Amino acid sequence: MSNKSVLTGLKRQQKKLHAAVLSGDTAKAQVELSLLASSLDKAAKRGVVHKNLAARRKSRASKAVARTAPKSA
Repeated sequence: MSNKSVLTGLKRQQKKLHAAVLSGDTAKAQVELSLLASSLDKAAKRGVVHKNLAARRKSRASKAVARTAPKSA
């Protein structure tokens, strides 16, 4: 049962990040990305999720956050 709560927490964190990205709030998205990455790393370390799954989700999340960042000339 503890794995289910960890997975639910990861899903909730991803939804928060997705909402921040859609709103265009780069600062909030960065904070949510940091929290999600930490949660994914902990889950992978404990064996709740596979390490490649954690790496893939972190990569996709960071790409999404990078797209919200303003373009610097």
